This record gives sequence, C-alpha cells and structure tokens, in this order.
Amino acid sequence: MVLIVGFAAGTLSGIIGTGSSIILLPLLVYQFGPHEAVPIMAVAALMANVAKVVAWWREINWPAFAAYSIPGMPAAALGARTLLILPSHAVDMALGIFFLVMIPARRWMRERRFRIQLWQLAVAGAAIGFVTGIVLSTGPLSVPAFTSYGLTKGAFLSTEATSSLVLMITKVITFWQLGALPLSSFLRGFIIGTSVMAGAFIGKMVVQRLSIHTFEYLLDALLFASGLSMIFEGYR
Repeated sequence: MVLIVGFAAGTLSGIIGTGSSIILLPLLVYQFGPHEAVPIMAVAALMANVAKVVAWWREINWPAFAAYSIPGMPAAALGARTLLILPSHAVDMALGIFFLVMIPARRWMRERRFRIQLWQLAVAGAAIGFVTGIVLSTGPLSVPAFTSYGLTKGAFLSTEATSSLVLMITKVITFWQLGALPLSSFLRGFIIGTSVMAGAFIGKMVVQRLSIHTFEYLLDALLFASGLSMIFEGYR
C-alpha cells in the first residue's frame, strides 16, 4: 500500500513539481510512527527529485538554481538542527496560511507581470531552505518563488527539483550526522523512493500535454490543499 501511494504521490509531484510529501507522509506516520517517518520521507523525497532532474535535465535554469541553492544549503542544515529543539506546530500554521494567501497573490502578480530578480530568488532560497530543515513539506513555498522569477512547466519543474535536491541532500546528511537516520530508515526510504521516482517519470508525460493555464490551475489547487493540510496539522 505504501508503494502504491508512493507511485501516485510521485506522479502528482512530477506534474506540478511538489506534493509527494503531503500525500505520503500521513501513511508513513501511521505505518512507522512520526519519529521514523520524517527521515524516511526525506530519503524518498530526495529520490523523487533525482527522477525529476533526470526527466527534465535539458530545461534546468542554472543561474536560478545557483542563486536559490547556494544560500539554501547552509540554511537547510541550520533548520534541520533547529528541528530537534523547536516545536513545528506554529510553523505549520503559518505556512498553511501563507499557502492560502499565495493563491490570489500569484494571480495578482501574474496579471501585473510581476517578476523577482535573481538576488531576490537567493533571499527566498535562504529563507525556504531554513524552513525546509524545520518542517518536512515546504514544496509549495518554492512554487511562488520560481514562478515569480518567470519559470513554468518544464523549466520550473527541473529547476525546482534540482534546487530541492541539493537542499534535501543537506538535510539527509544532517539527520545522519545527528544520529536520526539509522540504516533501517534509510533502506525503507530508498525502497519507497523507487515507487515515487517511477511516478515522477509518468508525470512528465502528463505535463508535456498540459496547457500553461491548466498547469497554473493545478498549482493553485496544490497551494489550496497544502494550506488546509498544514493548518490542520498545526492545529492538531
């Protein structure tokens, strides 16, 4: 069942760039417990991003990747360390509200052709990297950052995946150094990650047939679902 849900989550993530953690994490918590679910999902998410990088390799925007990732990696390591001493409920609530607000905000920025500069993307990378270290599912945070820079469809998926990959590697290494990623959790994450990777390649075939408008609507739907999910998680 975990592998089937992982495949579905990987397919969704391959279509809209993120969302696998939101779908898969509750099942992992039920199956393995909350303490082990986080590092397992970190490994599976890392593998999902590898699949998206391979699928969209030719469309990566390397300047955007560098601007986002260079400040994001040390910030993610700092966030992962902070995770061990900071309760995440308030962060979940704040992120959930932010995701909901970003639905009309993204439309407002798109209608006015609002674009951020490369240095602003670097600032976003540092901030999102830190939050990524604290809470597991922050994929939707990168959606407004990269789309406001002007990326969409394949360029957005590939650049976001490559940037998230290096942040996730930093987070996994930090978990390992702190003793929070035993071999059993790594192997479980690896096995589950293979199903997520397979779904990501299916997602590419779907994206190639989507119009820009449909893709934008799917992103808004993701932000809405993510916002409600994180508000509920923070409230609980």
